[in-house]
Amino acid sequence: MSAAALTVGLALLAAPAEEATAQRIAVPVSQQSADGQPADQATFLTNLRRSNYLLGDMFGLRTFLSKYGITLVAQETSEVLGNPKGGTQKGAQYDGLTQVIMQLNTQRAFGLYGGLFNISALQIHGQNFSADNLSTIQTSSGIEADRGTRLWELWYDQKFLDEDRLDIKVGQQSVDQEFMVSTNAAYFVNTMFGWPALPSYDMPGGGPAYPLSAVGVRLRYRPVDSINLLLGVFNGSPASSNEGDPQRSDHNGTDFPLGGGRLIMAELQYAYPSLGSMVYPGESAPLSRTYKLGAWYDTENFADQRYDSNGLSLANPASNGVPANHRGDFSLYAVADQMLWRNKDDPNNSLSGFVRVMGTPQNDRNFIRFSANAGFVYHEPFVNRADDTFGVGMGYVKVGSNVSGLDRDTASFAAIVDPGSLNIVRHTETYVETTYQYQLRPWWQLQPDLQYVFNPGGGIFNPNQPNRRVGNELVLGLRTNILF
Repeated sequence: MSAAALTVGLALLAAPAEEATAQRIAVPVSQQSADGQPADQATFLTNLRRSNYLLGDMFGLRTFLSKYGITLVAQETSEVLGNPKGGTQKGAQYDGLTQVIMQLNTQRAFGLYGGLFNISALQIHGQNFSADNLSTIQTSSGIEADRGTRLWELWYDQKFLDEDRLDIKVGQQSVDQEFMVSTNAAYFVNTMFGWPALPSYDMPGGGPAYPLSAVGVRLRYRPVDSINLLLGVFNGSPASSNEGDPQRSDHNGTDFPLGGGRLIMAELQYAYPSLGSMVYPGESAPLSRTYKLGAWYDTENFADQRYDSNGLSLANPASNGVPANHRGDFSLYAVADQMLWRNKDDPNNSLSGFVRVMGTPQNDRNFIRFSANAGFVYHEPFVNRADDTFGVGMGYVKVGSNVSGLDRDTASFAAIVDPGSLNIVRHTETYVETTYQYQLRPWWQLQPDLQYVFNPGGGIFNPNQPNRRVGNELVLGLRTNILF
């Protein structure tokens, strides 16, 4: 299973809290326009201030490139995570991610208004802590992935119509940057606050999300200032083969697979206050909120989680071992981000909440039937710490009924051979996380993090202690982001 969404960020590390509402690669934009783009359409690169860079103007290179519409950014994210309690084994491990992104503004480059070319690459290093120590369904870090260097995204985006109400993006895209996004959830370290658990396990190859991507077309239309409609059609799988590890199937990100089925995604977004809303003198700015409803459908074939092609349980010794085949898969989801309170004397000082739920009725072919995330984010928790953020959140998954059913079948057949055998029936897994983002410098951020996992893996046995389940896990970590 590929790593889920990337929740770290090449992002406004020093921007005020009301501008930088999340730390991710595709960060929520500020209220200011950038390079002539409306604020809701601006990308993270257009919001960065040069003072945020460790290397500054790079001896004039950034200024020189800017004249030709080119923006170049690199960021290193490094972290150490350890589990002093629970897990399959105790210990600590390091992992890291270097991201490099270049964007070309076509208006500056050669006078074509509304065009943006993007190319990005990833260098993933270190170990995979969740796989080695935890065996959880909801992995502990959004940057965990197979080690290597790979192309990530390669696309062109063009705006159309008055007020840029329509834009179309074509190329290799990581859909976790635009679909299913909760801006407040992106402050957290756990993978599932980014790309959720349900598509991570139910989509072929884990879906076109970090560190993978897929060739496709995305349309965004803004019929009125408060509404956005996103529609995308992508290759059905981010990998050329759905057998084995999809990251190894396309180890450098340059296969650009086009075979198989298609992934269709749609999302309706409502934002308040809408783009261009005004606050009159003496009035308080309204508490912002964003609500999203969406769905995805994948046309590929999916294996049954319990029965073989003859209708027998896959746990039955008489089974042919070939899962029954199902055509297509889908899920529905909803996302809400809401500012709950803001200090009237200090707009940076605010409290926001978020909820995201996803579900599918197709239990026969899906490992996860329901997933949810929720939490609170508090900006400027201390006086004179305007750029710091404190968050508390949780994640929950429930496996499909056919997954639990196969576990029960396995237990029944095992009991025939060995009446005293111990077997599991997987159900749910829950984690809670508390995190703090501390801004040391405009280009440097530290993030201590604590997670606690209940019923890891849904209740699986510890492979190192076969007669015991994996114990509840305490995970402690420290992450750092450095923007070059």
